[in-house]
Formats: sequence, structure tokens, C-alpha cells
Amino acid sequence: MVTTQNVLIVLVSVVIGGVTGELLQIEARLDRFGARVEARFSRNGGTFAKALVTSSLLYCVGPMAILGALQDGVRGDYAILLTKSGLDGIASVAFASTLGVGVLFSVLPVAAYQGGITLGASALAPYLSGSVVSEMTATGGLIIVGLALNILHVAKIRAANLLPAIAIAAVLSGLAL
Repeated sequence: MVTTQNVLIVLVSVVIGGVTGELLQIEARLDRFGARVEARFSRNGGTFAKALVTSSLLYCVGPMAILGALQDGVRGDYAILLTKSGLDGIASVAFASTLGVGVLFSVLPVAAYQGGITLGASALAPYLSGSVVSEMTATGGLIIVGLALNILHVAKIRAANLLPAIAIAAVLSGLAL
């Protein structure tokens, strides 16, 4: 179980990350990318972009995605990523049955995201303490709550725009040490 050392870091990170994501228009860019790929490959009535964005976000912001990529980059241990890939594979079958083929194309942003974290973690290994990783994964868990609200149609939260919050949580946690 992942816990936060300082809930204020998580909340401030989400606020600053959300503003940053809105300014960068991350979700709009993902939607446009999905629409372009959909126009080229899809014939299923326009669910491709939704499937791509929803599944990409779900696979990217989970604690296992962050912790696994960090552990791989810092220690060279890919056990968490291997376990995560098995779980994601099973989940993707269920998602693809309801959302469509766009789920398959989520492998591209997921590979870029997790690969980027792994490469970055290997370069930043001396600076990533346990509390920094804890704050990052707690922030990612909060973003998953927003994604769940989207999937359940409870609220419309632009969860992709919150992704910078994970990096901001790392910086704030590092400064708080």
C-alpha cells in the first residue's frame, strides 16, 4: 500500500500540475492524436479516441506504472513492470470489448511514458528517495480517482491534464526533505 508522507504535497501538486496541464493542453493533444489515428484506422463509430485516451491514462498513472518504471531505472529490477504488464493485458481484453480497438494503440503512449520514467530514473537515481517516490505514487493514485469518475460518468475531469502533477510532487517532496 502506498501512503503519502505529506498530503499537502499531493494536493498542491495536483493544483499546480492541473494548471500546467491545462496550459499545455495535454488532454486536447491526446484527443487530437487519437482522432488522427482513428481517422486512419478505425471503422467503429468514433470510440477510438476515447478508448486510446482512457486506456492510456489508466495504464500510465497507476502506482505500479510509476513504481515499476522507477525501480527498473534505479535498480534494474523490472519485476513490478512485468506484473503490471500481465494485469494490463488482462484488463485490455475487457476494455477492448467495450471501448474498441483504440485500447490496442495505447501501447504507444504507455511505452513512451514508462520508458521515459525508466530512463529518467536511471539518470536521477541519486535524488529519488523513498518519500519522493511515495508522493509521486500518491499523486498518481489521486489522478486515477479522477479517471474513474470519468469512466463512471460521474464527472468530466481532464485527467491527462493532471499528469504534470506527478513530476511536481517529486520536486516538492525533494524540496521538503
